[in-house]
Amino acid sequence: MGETQAMIVANHVSWIDIFLISSVRPTRFVAKSEIRAWPLAGWIAESAGTLFIRRDQMRDMARIDARVREVLQQGDCVGLFPEGITTEGDELLKFHTSLFEPAVANGAHVHPVAIRYEHPDGTLCRQMSFIGERTFMQSIELILRQKAVRARIMFAPPVETAGAARRDIAKSVEASVASLLGLSPAGRAPSRRADR
Repeated sequence: MGETQAMIVANHVSWIDIFLISSVRPTRFVAKSEIRAWPLAGWIAESAGTLFIRRDQMRDMARIDARVREVLQQGDCVGLFPEGITTEGDELLKFHTSLFEPAVANGAHVHPVAIRYEHPDGTLCRQMSFIGERTFMQSIELILRQKAVRARIMFAPPVETAGAARRDIAKSVEASVASLLGLSPAGRAPSRRADR
């Protein structure tokens, strides 16, 4: 990922995802504003330059769009979780397309990334997920109880954005992430690998 304008787009399993991706490449993520209030993780996210969005306010999209364009132009890598919600890692939800617009406008390369947390035997570690009514503290407790977890981060070839529509980019990236995870595209039954 040597180009100056890059966007990383990944499936979303846990609050740990941002640290996992940033361990490979420093990345500024677009994240819901509620994360700011989380103990420790909120402070770390803010210190890392996270771009917080108020999802309940439609007008905030224009502000985030402009900010992401600016950050890309500055040469920073921007990270997105376009499902908009976490899963246990056994399915891939439909990618929302709106935040792909800055990548298209800037001609940034979009890097599809797949994240999977596994037990040592290769089966899916669902306890790493941050889903449903689980609180942040409950999530930390579940994670700390795990004797051993392997975090896998897989990259597909980058998707070119020049002359493309954001919906086409989102569809292509979604298909790449699904393929890396051994899942079917959003809305279809998962393959056997994800069920393990």
